[in-house]
Amino acid sequence: MPTVSLLRIYPIKGLPPADVPEARVLPSGALEFDRQWALVDGRGRFVNGKNVAAIHLLQPQFDMTALEASLDGRTFSLTRQGRELASWCGERLGQELTWTENREVGFPDDLQATGPTFAAAASTSAVAFWFGLEVDGARRRFRFNIEVEGVDAFWEDALYGGIVRIGDVEVQAINPCARCVVPSRDARTGEAFAGFQKRFAERRQQHLPPGTSTALFNHYYRFTVNTKIAATEAGKTIRVGQSVVAAGLQACP
Repeated sequence: MPTVSLLRIYPIKGLPPADVPEARVLPSGALEFDRQWALVDGRGRFVNGKNVAAIHLLQPQFDMTALEASLDGRTFSLTRQGRELASWCGERLGQELTWTENREVGFPDDLQATGPTFAAAASTSAVAFWFGLEVDGARRRFRFNIEVEGVDAFWEDALYGGIVRIGDVEVQAINPCARCVVPSRDARTGEAFAGFQKRFAERRQQHLPPGTSTALFNHYYRFTVNTKIAATEAGKTIRVGQSVVAAGLQACP
């Protein structure tokens, strides 16, 4: 049976993930603590990989039980020391930064699909193979929340417009996530992979499962599923090891 094999949140928008055993669904449909905090530059822009390539130099380790981030031997409270953390990061990036927080929905890229993004574990492995990457390197490039094992590669492409039940949480699969420049860079070093977007789009089109509707693929630089979760699901929890069942489909590869 398909199950959740990996659950990740990204406490600070644009920075590395924290692997967690479970995450609570907020009324907005977002996962608690996912992109809850962000760094903002002097022009009011989020400091992320789209705007600041040097952000890959920041590699915090998160303790989500204590709500702390550690960088280069210094530990900051995410709830009490955001200003200090922003100042520290700004010194490394050579610009003045401020700290901001949104507890209700976080700072997702797509405000119309605020739920967690997901993909099959086999899909991630396939993408890693295309580019000679380690599997976790591919995960870090595409920055999704949930990985599902027990299904074939790109199983998720059959789900758009339907409902996926993760444990007892109903998740609406909206569309394949359109990608930006970020996946073309190594998430730890920032090194660019020449021709990444073109090569990815070619492989993606070639490997669409038979029968997949292409209505949502105006281009093929798309990977992982954007989702919504209704407010009625608020307070429920998504956990590693939970079953994943797609409405109208058999719970098997």
